This record gives sequence, C-alpha cells and structure tokens, in this order.
Amino acid sequence: MNKFAALLVAGTAAAVATPAMAQDNTPFTGPRVEVLGGYDVSKAGSTVDDDANEDNDQSIEGIGYGVGVGYDFNAGGVVLGLEAELADSTASTEFEDGDFEGFGLGEVETGRDLYVGARVGVLAQPDLLIYAKGGYTNARYNVESSFDGEQYNSKIDTDGFRVGAGVEYALNPNTFAKVEYRYSNYSDAELDFEGDAPDVDLGEIDTDRHQVMVGFGYRF
Repeated sequence: MNKFAALLVAGTAAAVATPAMAQDNTPFTGPRVEVLGGYDVSKAGSTVDDDANEDNDQSIEGIGYGVGVGYDFNAGGVVLGLEAELADSTASTEFEDGDFEGFGLGEVETGRDLYVGARVGVLAQPDLLIYAKGGYTNARYNVESSFDGEQYNSKIDTDGFRVGAGVEYALNPNTFAKVEYRYSNYSDAELDFEGDAPDVDLGEIDTDRHQVMVGFGYRF
C-alpha cells in the first residue's frame, strides 16, 4: 500500500498549500451514486513479462462498466470521501493469427471487480474537483476451458490495491460528471471451483490493470 499512502500524503500536502476555496455549500458533499464506463486493459506485470517474445503483447483489452456509491464531506478546504464500486469488463484472451495472446493467467475472460477505498480532493474552481484515490480491489478472471466436451467452470480470484486520480465537474447541485485514470496491481490469487472442490492457492502473481473511466452520477 506504499503507493496508496504516498498519493494520500501528496494530495493532503497539495490541499494545505492551496488557498481554502471550499465553502459549506460546496456541491461535492453528501452521498452519491454513479454509473461508469471506459477503457480497461489487464497486462502481465514486470516480474512475469515475456521480454523475449516481442510479438506477444501480453494484454487483454475491453470496455469496462459498473456502478459506484460514495460519501464526501468538506474538511476545511479539503474534500474527503469514502467509496465502493462493482464493475465488470468485456476483455478476454484471444488468438491472433494462431498465436495465443495471454498475460500469465491462462485462457480467461475478465469477471467482476470489487473496489473499496477513499479519496481526497481540492477545488480548482467552485464546480471542479481534482482528486486522488486509493484502496483495495478484488477482481475475478473467469477460466475459459473445457474437458471431454464439458465446460470447465472455475475462477481466478485476485487481491490487490488500486490508486488513481481524476477530475469531477458539478453539472448542477445534484448531478456530476467525472473522468479518472486508475491503476491496479493484483499480487495474490486462488483458483475457485464450482461445487465442493476445494480452492487452490496460486500464490503470488503480478497482474497490472489500467483503466480510463468516465462517470455520471447523482448526489443526494
């Protein structure tokens, strides 16, 4: 979580150095709900990257989508918030010209992604918030395979951290739009089977995830 801590420290320092612009009537306070969509790519991390094969891009790309909830409050010129998210993606491994384009987890498609975390922001202007975020993420990659003509159902369950930054614009006191970049790294994984079969600990992994997401939401 060192990257997460560094972002929070940097964000707090920036807020202290910025003149207090937020007032009690800032539009960036209270509970919120939002829908999200954008670009999603999972890649092999540096410890499992196949540097010897330049033709293998070791990534899967798709459209990410999801919903989020959060609560923000004004802390004397700094906006602090808690947030949670449920998302999914269309990304999956594939064969290109007969070559398998994998990223270290086998033949998989991206499954659901859970995130819980916090954010800290400052007002660039009364209706524009600049923020940094970070927290915990748990993502699944659904294994796509079969044996003897029967589908083999299992999921790779991964744990990691997420950091990111973005801007949020208040369209009016109750609605907002935002765009943000997020980086996630998954370092622990287990193979989950359907039925009574025991889960298998896969140990340490190194999977990077990059996302550029836009959102539209309503604040109560």
